[in-house]
Amino acid sequence: RRQSCSELGERQQKTPEPKCTKPWTIGPMVEFISIQWKTRRILLNLMESGEKVRNLIAFWLLGLCNNYAYVVMLSAAHDILSSDFSNSTTLTVNEIREISNSTRDCNKMSTAAILLADIAPSFLVKVFAPFILTFTRCRVVVMSLLTTASFLLVSFSTELWMAFLGVVCAAISGGLGEVTLLQYSARYNKNVVSTWASGTGGSGIFGALSYAGLTLVGFSPRHTLLLMLVVPFILIVSFFFVLERKRRPLRIVSVNSDGEPLLDEEEEVREPKEDYLSTEPELYTFKEKINMIPTLLKYMIPVGLVYLFEYTINQGMLELVYFPDAWLDHSSQYRWFLVTYQLGVFIARSSVNLIHIQKIWILTIFQFVNLILLSYEAVFLYLPSIWIAFIIVFWEGLIGGAAYVNTFYKISHELSGPRREFAMGATSLADCIGILTAAAVSMPIHTLLCSLPVPE
Repeated sequence: RRQSCSELGERQQKTPEPKCTKPWTIGPMVEFISIQWKTRRILLNLMESGEKVRNLIAFWLLGLCNNYAYVVMLSAAHDILSSDFSNSTTLTVNEIREISNSTRDCNKMSTAAILLADIAPSFLVKVFAPFILTFTRCRVVVMSLLTTASFLLVSFSTELWMAFLGVVCAAISGGLGEVTLLQYSARYNKNVVSTWASGTGGSGIFGALSYAGLTLVGFSPRHTLLLMLVVPFILIVSFFFVLERKRRPLRIVSVNSDGEPLLDEEEEVREPKEDYLSTEPELYTFKEKINMIPTLLKYMIPVGLVYLFEYTINQGMLELVYFPDAWLDHSSQYRWFLVTYQLGVFIARSSVNLIHIQKIWILTIFQFVNLILLSYEAVFLYLPSIWIAFIIVFWEGLIGGAAYVNTFYKISHELSGPRREFAMGATSLADCIGILTAAAVSMPIHTLLCSLPVPE
């Protein structure tokens, strides 16, 4: 604690006279990112919340497993589009690459086609899932079966349509899992949202790295996908054996003569922590949920735009960002761009308890600037070094991960009860709409840019 100059003067006979200086102050930005203080506050919050470590670990693993197949399918997009699936011999990407013109090194089909198959079914699931009853345990089993089917179908496919069907299964599983588990997280302490977001970010870096690494050491893409069948097993174990089961929050059905709330006897009895005791209805009607959507647009629009710009970069521009003098070939550059992007996403999604961003629209502006920079590079190839591109892509991942986790973190703190549970599921539509739009836009962009001559 600081002492005033008068207090110090009274003690000058006992101690040497100190030099009285003005209190040291730090700027608001430095104070905002003070990691040491924030880390201490995280530990205190976790201790005060009383949330068990097993639940935090479980939601991290659930986030990891839920998005893993989605990431792997995007990482394998070049192989799925370029490989001859009717041939039992798996060729490398460079051996089967088709050049669409004599000037630019382009694939005949954009990887946005895989993105479209990977996001459109997920979008439909996210549209309808929040409006129906949540049978969480049944949904988790279905998610595990769909993830297993996705890896098997792509691995053993002999026709391109079978591979696309596997991608669709992965998309349905991911969309169903995000809506279901985000809604289910409303029954736990708010800190599980941050561990869930960190897990989804981890799926990006671990999924991209595992696929690139296993193919690098000699495994074929088909065998690599078969090795990933362990993921749906981890999903089942995490939900049914690691996660502590909790019923819905307490529901007040009436009051006694003294005005004290009477709880539904079928509900689990808990201590009145946070917002568990709520006078809101346990379930909203379909019409009430529809009327609630406009109040959620302040969360949905910024994060949706961030994802629109982000995936337009990844599926429309990065394929055409190529450095001939680099130590990596074209396909390897694209893979490691994705790994770098996922690393940024993972770091950002794991940092919500360190750095809180209230104004998500600022991230929207930053991501739009990234889109302009990399679009200009895809057309004019002006960057002098591949390392500059890596830095921009890493920053892009940081922005995307921060937008996602801070949006849901705000919801978990600003809303309560069943309203928060519905908002979690409904807002997950926003990033899905952004990605779906990006996939539709990226395919014609790819065709257009491939028709341009290489700049001198």
